[in-house]
Amino acid sequence: MTAVSLVFLGTSELARRSLQALVRAPLVEVLGVVSQPDRAQGRGLQVRPTAVKQEALRHGLPVWQPDKLGKDQELLRRLRELSPAVFVVAAYGQLLPPAVLSLPEYGCLNVHPSLLPKYRGAAPIIWPLLNGETQTGVTIMKMDEGWDTGDILAQETTGIAATETGGQLHDRLAELGAELLVQSIPDYLQGNLQPTPQRHESASYAPKISRSDTVIDWNRPAPAIANAVRGFNPWPGAATQLVQGDKRRRLKIWEAEASLHNDEQEPGTVIDTSPQGIVVACRTGCLQLTLLQREGGKRMDVPSFLRGTPVKPGERFI
Repeated sequence: MTAVSLVFLGTSELARRSLQALVRAPLVEVLGVVSQPDRAQGRGLQVRPTAVKQEALRHGLPVWQPDKLGKDQELLRRLRELSPAVFVVAAYGQLLPPAVLSLPEYGCLNVHPSLLPKYRGAAPIIWPLLNGETQTGVTIMKMDEGWDTGDILAQETTGIAATETGGQLHDRLAELGAELLVQSIPDYLQGNLQPTPQRHESASYAPKISRSDTVIDWNRPAPAIANAVRGFNPWPGAATQLVQGDKRRRLKIWEAEASLHNDEQEPGTVIDTSPQGIVVACRTGCLQLTLLQREGGKRMDVPSFLRGTPVKPGERFI
């Protein structure tokens, strides 16, 4: 088999893993990379290159960063001249218009970190954790004009550990997706993978995480709150407020364990504090907080946190 020529479209860290795998793969020629424009990031709002751009430059690959790929006629002309066999897309961040989808001979393949048609959308890694799923996976899909609605070429399932965080699951799915992608491309081009339409009636959605999603609702069951804590770790963090008299302290909770025990305290009430954790009542069960962060501070275990912020039974989280 001759080398497969392709153009890679991606932006995030998850996409970077796929680009790494493609660059290392035998019989694959990456002709260039399309990524989102560099944007201001972090507290200092410094403009930084995307993760995919950084990886592409390390390998001497040309990088294009249009605001809207479908409207950049000069770039479309350049890509057409390159005549890639296929486009490979991973966490690019834009819906591809028909003019782009039809450009490569074999269409556009997408690496999606869920078992489609479950969890279409912007946050397919976090929502399975929030919903208490015990398994997820990755899908290689042939793209169409919809959001994650194209035919399926290959899938691989993986379990979700009871204590796995959003960051840990992200990294595992990034590697799993990259491996499946490299395996699937030659099989697809040789006609050994037949596209299978998705069962659209079974679709579920994973919308972009909003600030309100990250605020802990103490009126929920303890296991659901524990899932949110691990799902939002390391980004953006599960948020709450500790009420102490007339003061409200904004906090993020990074690690917590659910317990079925509850002595019928009002949800959000501190039941106990010890070096092992701060125990808070939930609608059903309790949550033991073990790693916290004050606004503007660093993450702390409970003994360190309590030295600076004593917490007493009867105080409230809201």
